[in-house]
Amino acid sequence: MYDVVLLVEQELSEPDAKRVVELHQDMPDPVTYHVLVPCHNAEAGVEASISALGTADLYGPGLAGQRQDLAEAQKAIDTEAKGCTGRSVQRLRDLGQSAEGGISHDRPIDALVATVQHVHGQEVIILTRPHIVAEFFHLDWTNSARRHLGVPVLHLLEHDSREAAAS
Repeated sequence: MYDVVLLVEQELSEPDAKRVVELHQDMPDPVTYHVLVPCHNAEAGVEASISALGTADLYGPGLAGQRQDLAEAQKAIDTEAKGCTGRSVQRLRDLGQSAEGGISHDRPIDALVATVQHVHGQEVIILTRPHIVAEFFHLDWTNSARRHLGVPVLHLLEHDSREAAAS
């Protein structure tokens, strides 16, 4: 069994799923894909934003009253991420592949490292939109993953779903 962990920034499109599968079409062992979708933590994001603005003293106590709204926002975020993961896994399965997936609220690289260790992944593929500034300064997921993992890491740019629909 050859385990490939996919860290995807957004839903795996049909062209991207085909491209990933084509990379492994000549593998002698069966391939299993493990799709990982990072999920934004709504409460942490709001608190970080307020702290960054230096207004925690003004809004800090008021944040406690917003817990229900944040919980609802988190539920919506989680639902979307789970749907994204499910559709991505299904696209790989529709191509005859073994695939599973999940979401994580951890930092993306921490979640990636944990997933690779858990499934004994032999390869990582990271699919993102272009992030020119982060890539220039080597702060992107791919460079970070290469620093933390001892397996091959491939970075692919996602197809723009609008371009695919127009074709």
